[in-house]
Amino acid sequence: MRHLLPLRYIDAVVRAGSIRRAAEALSITSTALNRRILAIEDELGVQIFERLPRGVRLSTAGEILIQHVRSQLSDMERVKSQIADLSGVRRGHISIACSQSVMPVFLPEQIALYRREHPAVTFNVYRRDREAAEQALTDHTADLALVFEPVRLAEFETLIAVEQPVHALMARKHPLARHKTVRLRDCLRYPIAMPTHLYGVRNVLEAAVLRSSMKLQPVIESDSFEFLRHYARQENAISFQIPIGISAGAKSGDDVSCPIDTRDVKPGVLYLGQLRGRALPVAVSRFATQITAALAARFEEASPR
Repeated sequence: MRHLLPLRYIDAVVRAGSIRRAAEALSITSTALNRRILAIEDELGVQIFERLPRGVRLSTAGEILIQHVRSQLSDMERVKSQIADLSGVRRGHISIACSQSVMPVFLPEQIALYRREHPAVTFNVYRRDREAAEQALTDHTADLALVFEPVRLAEFETLIAVEQPVHALMARKHPLARHKTVRLRDCLRYPIAMPTHLYGVRNVLEAAVLRSSMKLQPVIESDSFEFLRHYARQENAISFQIPIGISAGAKSGDDVSCPIDTRDVKPGVLYLGQLRGRALPVAVSRFATQITAALAARFEEASPR
């Protein structure tokens, strides 16, 4: 839609933090883009961007304007999706911000299932944990967020919340591997490989040790759960994950997954949500309904906090 081009230009500059980089992404010259931005500022009678030595940043007026810009762009995507739906052809684009744990197994299954019915729908999947996932909803980078233990929930409208008990992951030969459940104190007798403080699993474990005399003393930390899982095999150590991030066939491979006794570590909560008050495009809404049903079928719904 040509009338939305000025809004797309503003949004592109904000995301890039530079007129030159935004121009490259838009396939126009930086001079032409700068003229468009200056014309918009002249029409509004206010400066949208503060020019800096290495880029630009939003002015106070620009901070107000960008919320309107992204709302308008989002609304147009919803309208286009509804119009496409009238013809019986489900089209659209879905952006999801999600915790790392849902990326290996759950989301690939759900997206493939949806696209078998609606192959014209495209997806973006971004790895965003906790606070970053909520921010992605606010700035309209993402339509949906599927995140474990988010930070605030201030602008987050929950569609479903399910419990996720923390599991200990270990090599099949590990001394604890034969147990159906394990105590946290027993896990901590062995080397532990931990996610960094950005991740909900770490937050749940730290909350547990605060209620006890135990201490978390990881031998290695990483922002990659896949790395931690593979490292645990090398040192006969223990890493941690939630059920949605563990393949259904984990016990048939090199790893064994054992739930940690809930007397030691209370389950965390995985939330599916959207930006509060936003009307979702048809394709996004239908996909959200599919995910909600899948989560409800697999896991116990969490009590409201």
